[in-house]
Amino acid sequence: MNTNTFDRVVRVVLGVLLLATAIFGMQGVLAWVVGIVGGIVLITGLTGVCLIYKMFGISTRKSAADTQ
Repeated sequence: MNTNTFDRVVRVVLGVLLLATAIFGMQGVLAWVVGIVGGIVLITGLTGVCLIYKMFGISTRKSAADTQ
């Protein structure tokens, strides 16, 4: 996991909002794009792993060494 709790909560909320907007408020290709982005954001929030963060070596989660 490379995202902290706040980051995960924001991603879950944003993912749900994007998916709801795509399903109930949009049509066509834009709805698909927003839905896919919302799904990706929701999955990263639920799992706590962001592949983009991993590619660049970024982590918002505190390590065990930082808390001692």
